Amino acid sequence: MTRLYNDPASFTEDMVTGFVAAHPEYVRQVPGGVVRARPARRGKVAVVTGGGSGHYPAFCGVVGPGFADGAVIGNIFTSPSAKDAYSVGRAADRGAGVVFSFGNYAGDNMNFGLAVERLERDGIRAHNVVVTDDVASAPAAEQHKRRGVVGDFVVFKVASAAAEEGYSFDEVVRVAEHANARTRSLGVAFDGCTLPGQDHPLFEVPDGRMGLGLGIHGEPGVSERDLPAAAELAKILVDGLLAEAPEADSRRVTAILNGLGATKYEELFVVWGTVSRLLADAGLEVVAPEVGELVTSLDMAGCSLTLTWLDPELERLWRAPADTPAYRRGTVAAAEPDESDVDHQPPAVEQVTVVAPPEGQATAALVLRSLRAVADLLAEQEEELGRLDAIAGDGDHGRGMTRGSAAAVAAAEEAAARGVGPAAVLLAAGDAWAAKAGGTSGALWGAALRSFGDQLPDHRAALAGDLAAGASAALAAVQRLGRAEVGDKTLVDALVPFVAELRGAVDAGASGRDAWRQAAKAATKAAEHTAQLRPRTGRARPLAERSVGTPDPGATSLALALNRIGEVLAGNGKDEDR
Repeated sequence: MTRLYNDPASFTEDMVTGFVAAHPEYVRQVPGGVVRARPARRGKVAVVTGGGSGHYPAFCGVVGPGFADGAVIGNIFTSPSAKDAYSVGRAADRGAGVVFSFGNYAGDNMNFGLAVERLERDGIRAHNVVVTDDVASAPAAEQHKRRGVVGDFVVFKVASAAAEEGYSFDEVVRVAEHANARTRSLGVAFDGCTLPGQDHPLFEVPDGRMGLGLGIHGEPGVSERDLPAAAELAKILVDGLLAEAPEADSRRVTAILNGLGATKYEELFVVWGTVSRLLADAGLEVVAPEVGELVTSLDMAGCSLTLTWLDPELERLWRAPADTPAYRRGTVAAAEPDESDVDHQPPAVEQVTVVAPPEGQATAALVLRSLRAVADLLAEQEEELGRLDAIAGDGDHGRGMTRGSAAAVAAAEEAAARGVGPAAVLLAAGDAWAAKAGGTSGALWGAALRSFGDQLPDHRAALAGDLAAGASAALAAVQRLGRAEVGDKTLVDALVPFVAELRGAVDAGASGRDAWRQAAKAATKAAEHTAQLRPRTGRARPLAERSVGTPDPGATSLALALNRIGEVLAGNGKDEDR
């Protein structure tokens, strides 16, 4: 159990504050994460890692000479926002571009992808290297769908060492992708982890059993079996990885036997004794192995084995020196002081306020009331939404929705106080939601709010047709960004019928209030129906069977929000066209 915290909602921020205070010689804080305290030389490719927190030493613990130039730090088990990734990437850039690397999760792909687009618009070359090492999460023929787990560490280290040696941008990307292609991981869980402020783990493993093929975000294993002795566990892990060996001539590998937070080092050494023997029996020579905690999952009880099949280049880069708060190898040559451009943030943009006429301000006030009502509801439902998400995911959906909606309300209040119209209020709310919530849902809700707002007029009251147009624009943005379809078991399964019902009711002459409430009922029915579906995308996909019987948390929270907005609209005004 995570026992030491102040406010669970600010656990990540408090952790980063303490981490930076403990290691000022290595890191300095920037919006969204940390970068090296002493910038690398000008002209060096910047390697930036990132993901949700809860995995220390990954990701912020490996920022320093010979390793990463920066780390983007999301909420616990939640992808950082695109805004945060952009901020850290911009701060880490030394003029030769930024290579982001992270595990293969929908939210990370989405948010880091948006950050790359934004950096490139600024003239900074950027690219994402996605790690796909978890053999349990998808078949070999679909390696692109596999999760990134402890193989992250190998790819990060190799890419960082290459950049430190002076590799070009394209060569850093090449060697990172090469390392990923030769890396395989398999893990087991003995018990789940507990989020700060909660009194129960995200999942439980029955006594005498273990989950095989766990994720590192609190996800349970994809199957269960009896808990074996250490030697038998070693054989399960080794056999599982050797069966997935890449096509490689080399018989030299490096290995990581990783503890996930609650497995003692002594236990890991017992397992490693058999692992090393089995690898030798298989004709493999192990080079510079690591046994310990490198990528954790809060207090999860479990361990994983990672193998990377080496060639001379990968071996040299893996062995290269590094000096970071949590990982040191060899001796890193002292760099020449280069304090130029320490704070490489974009210049502040002067905010211009366009005051809306009274009609637009009235609509903005209604938008603000709706956002407040939604935020209150999501706060009330946080625990239940987290419970739904923990069935086949990481249990963070409720907390993310609470953080995102609260931030949206604060930003919307500030915007409305300046007298702007509904579009500007929803733009501010959407950006704040995406930035504070992070993850897939944060990015999607942010895009949806911004797109909806684009359809609301400032010069007159919003009519039923405007609501339908806004909902259609929001759906288009969500599907363009998330690439989900009906049947994938996502919020799209509730949003599509909502938009269709809303449009149909408006076309039939219903008022905006009545059409919205009718459509919200359709969304609720559709969200309930997702219990019958198997997820085909996102973090729940590897645990698809476990998810059957439980409605999708994203569809559920969306339906709840749409119904609450309907209640706000029902209590607003008498104009039946609205």
